[in-house]
Parts: sequence; structure tokens; C-alpha cells
Amino acid sequence: MKSLKLALAGLLLSATPLAAEELIMSSWLPPKHPIVVNAFEPWAKEVEKVTDGRVTVRIMGKPLGSPPAHFDMARDGIADITYGLHSFTEDDRFQRARLGQFSFLGDDAIANSKAYWKIYGGELDAAGEHEGTHLLGLFMHGPGLLHNNVRKIEKPEDMQGLKIRVPGGYVGDLVSALGATPLFMSSTEVYEKLSRGVIDGVAFTYEAMTAFNLVDYIKYSMTVPGGIYNTTWFFVINEDKWNSLSEEDRAAIDAISGEAFAERVGQAWNDADIAAKKKIGDKVDFYQASPAVVSALRGVASKLEQSWSDSLGDGYDGAAALAEFRGMTGVEVK
Repeated sequence: MKSLKLALAGLLLSATPLAAEELIMSSWLPPKHPIVVNAFEPWAKEVEKVTDGRVTVRIMGKPLGSPPAHFDMARDGIADITYGLHSFTEDDRFQRARLGQFSFLGDDAIANSKAYWKIYGGELDAAGEHEGTHLLGLFMHGPGLLHNNVRKIEKPEDMQGLKIRVPGGYVGDLVSALGATPLFMSSTEVYEKLSRGVIDGVAFTYEAMTAFNLVDYIKYSMTVPGGIYNTTWFFVINEDKWNSLSEEDRAAIDAISGEAFAERVGQAWNDADIAAKKKIGDKVDFYQASPAVVSALRGVASKLEQSWSDSLGDGYDGAAALAEFRGMTGVEVK
């Protein structure tokens, strides 16, 4: 009888599924933001599918910390999974990440993100700048614009004196060199500052105008082919948590991350930009930068690109990486 009971207990245990490993993901964008709804949430559902339910991802409705803290939160295990902008971290730990922040990089978020994953994730060794985590994704949005509610920027001098919100990084240096005053703040702070007149404008995408309810406070939006700037994003999991998963599950999650996630999130950005432009209609004056403004942008951008390339030191060729990037996205800078 004792042997029979032990055998039955063994059968019951083998028939009982093990509890899933739940990964906690901190998210600071609004819950209905198109990137959350159309990229992170579908990815989380697919994690459960490809691991046959052994791993699940719970995206928190409220962030576990401020947006600039999100990389450290993943590295330190405060959250299992996080995402954010490299430029939100104000030290220089993500120096090579600037590859994807420059002007004239590309108008398609899928091509941008796939090129960024390949080049920054490859020869520029993104993993080395994200120690303590495992990279799930690296990506960029569509072309960045300069929006303001003061005047149309028809010549370089029109930038003088404007107070422009920037997400940090390259675009802050660009705006400053053109004579405006850059003010760093996270995306979620912009509505209050713009509506109260603390800032005159913002470096943002098309979709951000609707995602953060800014349309009523913007009059003019300037574009250039390939984007005035871009932002670069990380998507990471705590290294110890990652290593605690089985080899089979890590392989399954990696297969839907990386380049596959770059395509997924790039499509979400593209779709969001198209929807935003349709929703905004003629409420804002969208215009192409004049040749004089484009020339000024190129002059400043080339100096900042060279300075960045020189700062990388031996073993990393920033100029070659930028040329390869633009070759992948089809942008020619004359």
C-alpha cells in the first residue's frame, strides 16, 4: 500500500504543471501609448506562447520609478524588464548608443530600428554598454521634428531664443548650437510645461503630438528628409533573472526579440505616425525646412558626428558605423 501511495503521488505531481515564471515589466509610457499597445503588449503575450506558458510577463500599469531610472532598475533587479531612452541617462555610459540619435538617418522606423540593432548591437558592442542586463531590443522611432508655438523657422536665426524641450543627448547639443535653449525633460512632463508656457516648443515625433495631447499648443512643425534627430531606446531584462530561465526558454524569447522586435516596434511607430498625421490634419502647419536651415543643420550635425566618432577611442569607427547605417536606410547626406 505504501508503494502504491508513493506511485500515485508521483503520478499526480508529474501531471501538475509547474507555476509559470512571472517577469515584472515596469512601463512609464501612458498605458494606451501605441508602442505599449502595439509592441510591448503583443511581445509579452508571445513570450507566454513561445515558452508554452512557462514564462509570463506582467506589464505594470504604473512605473516602478522615474523614466530616467529605468535602466538602473533593470540592472539592479528592482524590475525584471524595463525600457527607456539612452539619452535619459545623463552620464556617458551609453556613448556608442548615440549612433542612432543624429540628423538625416531615415524616415522609416522599421529600417532605422533594424539598422540600429545590427550596427550598435554588433560592431559597436551595445552589450558592453548594458552590463548587468540582457538586451531584448534596441530601436528608434520615425523622423524627429521640431515643433513650436512662436514662429515658423525659415532661416537659422529664427531658432534664436526659443526654449525647446529635448530628450537629452545629441538633439540637445544640436538645438544649442543653432541658438535655441534646450531644456531636458521626459516625455510625460511636456504637456504641463508647454501648456503653461515654460517651453516654446519640443523635439518630438508626429505620434507624440497626439499621444501627449500637444496639438492645441503647437502651431508650427518643421521636418527634414531623414529626420532632424532621433532617439535611441533600450529594452532589457535583469541579467540574473535572464540566466535563471531555462536555456530552451531563453532561446525562444530571443527568437521573438532583437531584430524581430525591431521590426515589430518599428511598425508600431510607423502606424502611430500615420494615424497622428491624419488626426492632426491642418491644425498644425507642417513644413519642410528651407535650404538655408537644412544647410545650417548639416554644418552643425557634421561637427557633432565627428566629435562623437573621435570620442569612441580605439576599436570603434563611428564614421564608418554612420555610413553603414545610412547605407541600410537609404539616406544620402551631401
